[in-house]
Amino acid sequence: MTKAEKVQFVIDTLEETYPEIPIPLDHKDPYTLLIAVLLSAQSTDVKVNQITPLLFEKADNPYQMVKLSVEEIREIIKPVGLSPMKSKGIHGLSEILIDNYNGEVPADMEALESLPAVGHKTASVVMAQAFDVPSFPVDTHIHRLMYRWNLSNGKNVQQTEKDAKRLFPKELWNKLHLQIIWYGRQYSPARGWKLENDMITQTIGRKSVIKAYEDNFTKKQKRTRK
Repeated sequence: MTKAEKVQFVIDTLEETYPEIPIPLDHKDPYTLLIAVLLSAQSTDVKVNQITPLLFEKADNPYQMVKLSVEEIREIIKPVGLSPMKSKGIHGLSEILIDNYNGEVPADMEALESLPAVGHKTASVVMAQAFDVPSFPVDTHIHRLMYRWNLSNGKNVQQTEKDAKRLFPKELWNKLHLQIIWYGRQYSPARGWKLENDMITQTIGRKSVIKAYEDNFTKKQKRTRK
């Protein structure tokens, strides 16, 4: 396959597998999405979706959030991890949204990235999912799969994002990044990966990745025989 054919194979397979794709984090507007994505750093969507209802019951907009102390926010969000940094970020960005944006989340990448505790990936997710602006947020699943599929060199997430944006049509970015995440979770995880279940990697995967998998599988079989 040519690179273009591989890219089209990925697009077609993902569209067939996930014609409709849910957004992983529960939210009702750009602000609650921003907070949920911020909380998801170094955590899981499942855990975040368990915690955000408790937080949003007390404060689901910046005006209510600033009435809580940083410590009160931290106590609620402790289970998702990194609570000292995240609680300060949530309180701080809520103040900035009130002071500079009339309490609204700006639909602007640079403005989002300037907010406390909001990195490039968080800003990209908000732009894509809250404002439908073409973005390609790269999480660990996308970074891993782009390398496994030999579509990026795995050097860093910044390079992976550049490669994804170069290879995939812009009008597909917002749906495609979610499709890749779901595929990674279901068929191509970091742990417990079974190549026989992973149609895309089987078909276009990086040769060194497939060889390493097969070598490891052979070693496990030998150990079992012993």
